[in-house]
Formats: sequence, structure tokens, C-alpha cells
Amino acid sequence: MAMETRSHRISPTLFALSLILCAIHVTSIGDGIGIGSNPLLLSCGDSVGGNDADGRTWLPDARYLLPGSKNVEAKADTQDPSLSSTIPYMTARIFQSEATYQFPLQDPSSRTLLRLHFYPSSYPNSNIYNSYFSVVAGGITLLNNFSASLAAEALSQAYFIKEYHLAPNQFTSLGVTFKPSDQYPSSFAFINGIEIISSPPTFVEDPILVGTDASGVDSQSASTIPIASSSMEALYRLNVGGGYISPTNDSLMRSWYDDSLYIFGGGHGVALGANITVNYRGMPSYMAPLDVYSSYRSMGAFKDVNVIANLTWTFDVDPNFMYLVRLHWCDSEMTKPNQRVFDVFVNNKTAVSEVDIYAWTGSIATPMKKDYVIHVSNRTGDDPKIWVALHPTDQTKAEFMDVLLNGLEIFKLSDPQANLAGPNPTMSDLMKRYQQGQMNPGSFQGREAFSQVTFTGAAGGAAAVGLAAVLIMAAYNRKKKSMPPADQSGPGWLPISLSSNANRTKSSIISISPDAASNCRYFSLAEVSSATNDFDESNMIGVGGFGKVYKGVLDGDTKVAIKRSNPSSEQGINEFQTEIEMLSQLRHRHLVSLIGYSEDNGEMILVYDYMGKGTLREHLYKGNQTILSWKQRLEISIGAARGLHYLHTGAKNTIIHRDVKTTNILLDDNWVAKVSDFGLSKVGAEGHGGHVSTVVKGSFGYLDPEYFRRQQLTEKSDVYSFGVVLFELLCARPALNPSLPREQVSLADWALHCARNNCVEDIMDPELKGEIRAESLKKFTSTAEKCLAENGVERPSMGDVLWCLESALQLQQQEEECHQNGGDHGGSRDVEEGAVTDDSQRLVTMHRKTLSLGDDDDDENEMGNISSKVETAVVVDDVLAPCDKKGR
Repeated sequence: MAMETRSHRISPTLFALSLILCAIHVTSIGDGIGIGSNPLLLSCGDSVGGNDADGRTWLPDARYLLPGSKNVEAKADTQDPSLSSTIPYMTARIFQSEATYQFPLQDPSSRTLLRLHFYPSSYPNSNIYNSYFSVVAGGITLLNNFSASLAAEALSQAYFIKEYHLAPNQFTSLGVTFKPSDQYPSSFAFINGIEIISSPPTFVEDPILVGTDASGVDSQSASTIPIASSSMEALYRLNVGGGYISPTNDSLMRSWYDDSLYIFGGGHGVALGANITVNYRGMPSYMAPLDVYSSYRSMGAFKDVNVIANLTWTFDVDPNFMYLVRLHWCDSEMTKPNQRVFDVFVNNKTAVSEVDIYAWTGSIATPMKKDYVIHVSNRTGDDPKIWVALHPTDQTKAEFMDVLLNGLEIFKLSDPQANLAGPNPTMSDLMKRYQQGQMNPGSFQGREAFSQVTFTGAAGGAAAVGLAAVLIMAAYNRKKKSMPPADQSGPGWLPISLSSNANRTKSSIISISPDAASNCRYFSLAEVSSATNDFDESNMIGVGGFGKVYKGVLDGDTKVAIKRSNPSSEQGINEFQTEIEMLSQLRHRHLVSLIGYSEDNGEMILVYDYMGKGTLREHLYKGNQTILSWKQRLEISIGAARGLHYLHTGAKNTIIHRDVKTTNILLDDNWVAKVSDFGLSKVGAEGHGGHVSTVVKGSFGYLDPEYFRRQQLTEKSDVYSFGVVLFELLCARPALNPSLPREQVSLADWALHCARNNCVEDIMDPELKGEIRAESLKKFTSTAEKCLAENGVERPSMGDVLWCLESALQLQQQEEECHQNGGDHGGSRDVEEGAVTDDSQRLVTMHRKTLSLGDDDDDENEMGNISSKVETAVVVDDVLAPCDKKGR
């Protein structure tokens, strides 16, 4: 429901009076303070000012503040590690009453670019969770009943930026007013930093109106859309097909983000870079950095696939607003017209047909941009989103069936009531959207719970509610006594592209325990750099959530894998420290060994044993040079299970990995499997059946639904994830594949369905057809199925899983031997009694070694001496029948 904004608007009389006061005030501070082409940067609540990490100079704000308001200068109690500079975030101006800044403008005919910086930390005598306020600039309502603390919670950022492009006006100054909510006596407003830039003419051409709408927008022509007089909020700014572009590389200090979070479905296409030099060629340089036009995303070379598909991005927005969608193009491949021709759709309506970039520009590698405007309504049942889809035209009109996009920006236009503040969602709205699976993970840049978690069908609606609780419980608990009415309970959907954690502190960033320090080596940055030839890209062997992984050589001949953190990575200091603390204490043949680490100059670098065959995932899907045999897959699964079993039972305390997946199972030169990546690991609860209550973390498609639902982590959560890995080994398909029919998207759900309907053979890897013996497949499938039980108590332990996998391997070998000896190879288990005894004894020996909780070569480990007549009887039973004991 739209919120009433009139109480937060400044009346024309009061606004005119403020301008008169401003004229007097501006004169008092000097006529030369006008902004012109240079930005004015204010560090609010700071009496000195200074330079930020980028070398920009910030000034004190007091001279621009009109007298008469009740305000204080405050310094934040703590500095978040993500803050690369104390300026402008460590000081704040806190307002207990309405207050106005007044800024002189040298050119009132130009747009004003306004950025507001917020760091909702704790400040002396101010409870940040009680802060609700409005912001009005030049008569435009920017924020209404806004909670910066909730905004930060949603973004999972310590600080964030809101960016506005204000329409020109006839006044020579700009007033920016902060007003605490009048609903609560204790509420206050605050601001940490303000940027004012006289913007170049970035919005001068008439945009193209897209489609029709029941609101009556369809009656407008493109030329009547009031772009020139509309103020805007920048919501999304993407470098499509490219990486993050920092403000220092943009003439207007804008940040450009990776687009992959917003791609809908599994059709990500291919991200490429221009192979020729790109120049502006008449395009104003302030439209976008050249890096935007030098990278792009296309669908790829497979015409048969492209003709039936789209390349689609989706974005959450506020309803009942007009939006300007700006598309940036630069085709650095095509050399004549009609080679690449495609259509553009916005919200399933044709924006433009037969886009031919070469034909439009008349030359190769020539940047251009086009603007489109669409109205997003709030009709019942609609989800307020913007969908941008590109589709190749009919192949008779183009030589290549492909599309292209270099950059994308989305701006919200002010409505007829001079308002840019969207309706604030209620808690019930949030819950409903999560339950319906409508929230786009990309809507919350950097939020761990969204960047690392998804629901599976097994989790059902309760799991969705659980995730919603994870995301909002902390904020809700702290704020429930000061919560506004139901229709005003929090911030609107926030612009994700303007939050930033790209820079890190340069000081020492972790504290390593003495035990960990004594068990691993500290490397200087110079040593690591030398080992990788200064992080040469030719040595890069992988990229993960933490950052890039390089092959290196240390001490002359020791091959190592070096993982270097990406400064804008969502995985940060905590994961870095956890990895060191965990792995430095763990030594096992089936765990990747940590050799050492480096944190020189603020870097976060981990050094491991080199795993020559890479990740398990690399060897499962089509296109890989190596096809793993069934026996290899069984041996790999057994090795990984041994590593997890050691974590659960062999270490000093139970360790729950929390991120078991095929990319975290590595293979050495001898195909020995080793579990890796302990950044999310947790020490389990003491005692049998205990759990750890913790925020949900994990990876798409592998997450335990019970953990997801209850936020209670146990070792059975790893068992569930490992069950997904087992089916991935069998089926050679990803845990999630959004391009498949809905019921097949989740491998866990689809494999369970097929297992229960006795049709697993239909989804298994075709490369394995005819190779797997019937009883081995039955044992393996039964084991994987039990791992995926809805409730943790119904799942086997990792020791039981290991036992069953070894049984599956034994059955495979037994039936192969039987076949080689001329026996029945159709799955029959009519074997002689003596053979069963021999097989069971071999399994007992194998399991002794399995249960060894140190290195596998140590057969004298006390846990390896637990075999008995009872155990032998169980093994014989396992050989003769599937593993069907619940939670054994």
C-alpha cells in the first residue's frame, strides 16, 4: 500500500522562505562555493575533513547547514572491516529535528547528481534501530520513513550509497532536508556523507515508450514522457559480461557491477571481451567507461539453442512508477549489417525489433546507448519486476543467431506527486514473497543468506519461511518495540548496485591462535607473488566465491595451489580465518592440506597442496576430456566420505563442513579425492544428537532442508549435501539446472522422484549405461536416497554411508569377477557360501581402514580395531541385502 507522503513534503511557502535564508547563508559563506563541474564532497559530522582511500578530499558539512535545527556531531563506536577509509563513514550528523542543507548551484539548468552515504553503526546515545526519517531534495521526496539499519540488514553491508539524479530547476541553490519520523519521539535522522555533482547532459534524448498499460500510460507518446523534468533514482548499473568497475575508473564516480546475479534461468550465454580497441567515436565519455563497451555478453555459437531461447535479466523494483531502462551496446565483432540482428523485450513487451548495431552505427566497435521507458503497475497477482530479454530475430534476416549487450542501467522516475520513495514492505509482505519464491537473490547484493542459499523442493514452504526468518529475525527482534505501523515497517526494495564493499582495510586483518600458527607456514606476499609469476593469468586454474586460484611453485620444486581473495568477494575475513584455524589442525589423506597463508598488505591468501586433477565437478559433465568409470566414481565417493567421516568423528571436536559439493571435492594426480574449502565450517555441539543454532549458509541445490527450516546445524546436514553429490556422480548433471522443466530443476527432488518410481536408469549418465552392475546401482541409489531424507534423524551417519558405498564397490567388483569367470552377470547374487565369507571378510578389513581417523596408512588406529563377530554379521547382511536400516 502506498504511503502518505504529504506530512514529509515541504510546502511552497516554506520552501521559498528557505531559499531566502539560503541566499543570506550562501552569501555569508562566500560566493565561490558553487559546484560547477567539480564535485562537492561533505564528510558529515566531521569538523576537519580529509581524504578518502581514493584520494578525494571531503570537507566539513557544518557551513552548508541552515541554522535552527537540533543536531549533534557523532563518531561511530566501531569501524567495520569493510570500510577502507574512515571518511566519510566514521562520523555522522545526527538530527533530532528537521534540518536543511543548502548547496549553491552554478548552473541551475543542469541536473544535480546527489549521493547520500549511510553507515548505520552504533553512535553515542543514539539507538540506530530507532532511526526512521524522510529526505526531501529540491522538493522531491527521496526517502520516506526510511530505516538505514534495515536497509543495511537487507544488503548485508555495513554501509551503502543512495544515488539520485535531480531534475534542473530555476533556483540557484539546492535544499536537502532531513526530517525524523514524527511517529516516535525517540526517532532521529542521520547522514554520514553527501556528494553533489553538477551532472553533464546524460538524459537529453527522448526515450522509447514500451508497451501499453492499464494505468493509461499507453496513451502517452514517447515525446510526452517528462524525462527532462523528472528526477530519478539510480537502481541498477551493470557492466554486462564484465567485472566490477570502481568509481575511480568512472568520470562521474559511479560503480558498475557484474550482471551474472541478475540473469534469469540457466542461459548465461558467454561473457567476452573485445578483441579490438574500442573508442568513443562521438559518444560522450561520461555515458559509461570504455571498460563497459569493451566487454559484453552474448548467447554463444549454438544456433539451434539460441533460436529457441532468450538471454534474460530480472530486477526487483517498486510498483506504480515509471522506469528508464538504458541499454549500452558496442559490437566489436560484426563488420557489416545483417550479421547479428535481435529483438529486445521489456516485461514481455517489444521494446525494439531487429536491433542491428553495425547498421545503426555504420562501423565496428562503436559505442551507443538506447533508452526505454516502462510503467510497472501493482495489479493483483503481479510481482513488481523488470524483465529485460534479448532474442535473435528470424534466421532469414541475420547471418548469426545471436544477441549482444554491454551495459545496463535502470532508473526510477519521480511520480506526478514529486515522489521517489517507494512503498515500504511489511514483514508479512516479506514472508509472502519468500514463501512464493519470488525474491531474486540478486536483490540483496552481498547478502550471505541469498548469495549462498536457495530453497529445494524438499524444503517446501516451511523452508521458505525459515529463510525469511533468517533474513529478518535479527532486525525484527531488535526493532519490534519501535516498529512503525504495518504499512510503514521498513525500507523499500533498495538499489543493490550502489552498495559497496570493494575495498578492504590494509592493516592486519586476522588473529591466528598459537596452535594454528605452529601448524602452518606464514608466507610473505613477495614469496607468493614469485611462486605465481606475479599472479600471471596463465597460472590461474580456477575461480571461486573467495577469489582466483593459481598454480604455483614454492621452494624450487613444490607445486602448490594459491587461493587469493577477490577484494569484492562476499566471502571475507571470517571465512579466511576459519579456513586457517580448521585446516591447520586437521591432517588426513582425504582432506586437502593447508600449507600456509599470507595477509601482507591486507591481502588474504591461502596456500594448499596442489591437486593435479582439479575439482570433481570438472570431470562429470559433457565436454570434459576424461570420462570417469563407475568404479572411479565409487572410489572418489568413498574417499570423500572418509574425509567427512573423519571431520564428524575423528577430530578433537565434531566439525560440520557446511558446504559439501562437487567443486569442494578435489582430485590429486592419482584420482584420490580430498575434501576442501572449510571457510563455512562450524564446530558441532557436544554430545549425541546435539545441534548448533546458526545463520543458514551453504550452496544452491545442496542445502539441508531441515537446517534451512530450523537454522539448527548438525552433521546430518553434511550427509544431505553428500547425498546430492552422490546423485550428481551418478547422473552427471548440476545440482540445480533452471533451464529444465520445473520438476527437474532440483537434482535432489528429481532423483528422489525417479528413485521412488524405480526409474533411476532413465536419468543416469549415458556414459555409464551397461557398465554398472544392478546390485551395485541399487546399493548406491538406496544410500543416496537415504541421505536425502527430509528429517536428519532418518539419515544415516557418514560412517554408515561409507559402509554402504564400500558395499556398492564390493558388489560391482564381485559381479565383474563373476562375469569374467563366465557366471551370471545379470544382477543375480546366487554365490557360494564360501564366497560370501571371503567377501565379508574383505569388507571388514576395508572398513577397519575406513574408520581410521588419522592417515589411511595407519591401520593400527584404535577406531580401526572395532571389528567383531557382530560386525562381521552386519557386513555379511550388507553384502546380501541393500542398506535399509534407518539412521544405522
